[in-house]
Amino acid sequence: MTANTNDRFALDGSYAWLRLGISLLLGTIGGVGMWSVVVVLPMMQAEFGIDRGAASLPYTATMLGFALGNLIVGRLTDQYGFMRPSIISAISLGAGFLLAAIAPSVTLVTIVQGVLIGLGSAATFGPLLADVSLWFYRRRGIAVAVAACGNYFAGALWPIAMQPMIAAWGWRGTYICIGLICLATMVPLALLLARRPAEVAASASNSRQVADLGVSPRTLQALLVVAGLGCCVAMSMPQVHIVAYCMDLGYGPARGAEMLSIMLATGIISRLVSGVLADRIGGVKTLLIGSVLQGLSLLFYIPFDGLASLYIVSAMFGLAQGGIVPCYAIIVREYMPAREAGRRVGIVIMATILGMALGGWLSGAIYDWTGSYAAAFINGIAWNLLNVSVMSWLLWRSGGFGRMRTA
Repeated sequence: MTANTNDRFALDGSYAWLRLGISLLLGTIGGVGMWSVVVVLPMMQAEFGIDRGAASLPYTATMLGFALGNLIVGRLTDQYGFMRPSIISAISLGAGFLLAAIAPSVTLVTIVQGVLIGLGSAATFGPLLADVSLWFYRRRGIAVAVAACGNYFAGALWPIAMQPMIAAWGWRGTYICIGLICLATMVPLALLLARRPAEVAASASNSRQVADLGVSPRTLQALLVVAGLGCCVAMSMPQVHIVAYCMDLGYGPARGAEMLSIMLATGIISRLVSGVLADRIGGVKTLLIGSVLQGLSLLFYIPFDGLASLYIVSAMFGLAQGGIVPCYAIIVREYMPAREAGRRVGIVIMATILGMALGGWLSGAIYDWTGSYAAAFINGIAWNLLNVSVMSWLLWRSGGFGRMRTA
């Protein structure tokens, strides 16, 4: 059952698609918080005279803040709607870049990156996906997938856009420019998202039939957290270490950077295809397909280490993994009440980000212990099997096709 299709504010109506476009733009701009610190890391290291480990702390702090922010902003979105928390986040993000630009030490940069930039950018991922999911019924999968592409667009566009800024003004001037852009664009865009789902839409969304797994929402939430950790520990191996891996093989960092770009580009394709697929077969099955393919791609990295084959395997990996994380938001909306969407999605997204952080460190530690990335790829495959096991169990509990009940 859906709302009156003649109502532009109904589920899947014209306003929902307009809102999705605004959300995609907001995600593309706000996603700079995750990628900018990676670009300026070498310049920070040189200016502050620190080693690579210390220079990586701002990135670690950003990811931790981003993880926590998905939970906090998600809860606020459930209570107040998306607009007000997103405005606060936009101001936090813009102010964070401005303050980091004048910070006299890497310690202060790290604090600002975690508290203001990491938390501020969080609104443009998990909470944004949860909000988009409330406005769609028939096309929920593709809508969530499109919104999730903003994060990858940010990763593809911002590092390129930052290069002329850095050449002209250095990393500090670049941060000032980014801060001003965020404040000037994100606050007005957030104001356009003031409307909350109409009561008829919310009613239709809340009454959507979902597969009855016979487990409590708390148990299902815990299982999704475990699955999110597993898939993203595995996912982080190539994404975090592909450049270093290429350097070890003698191909140089530029080739590794190109492979990372291929992962992100094919990841966008993966997200869109997964969204269409989720509308047809559901989030659990779609996620399980992506997870199995991700595991196979990780396996292919071990024997195929030639330059051409690494480009091909990286493209395969991007096509496999890109659609996995958005599927968690789709699963939450299929199995849990709409009124809890922000909080539930925020918890799972937080788990995936912590999985990326853990996996990035763990792969590096395994390399230090063994002197090779082969064991790190095997470790990633093992974590990926954990994800496959959880999702297979959920699919089995649903009977494959799902016994229907009302949320």
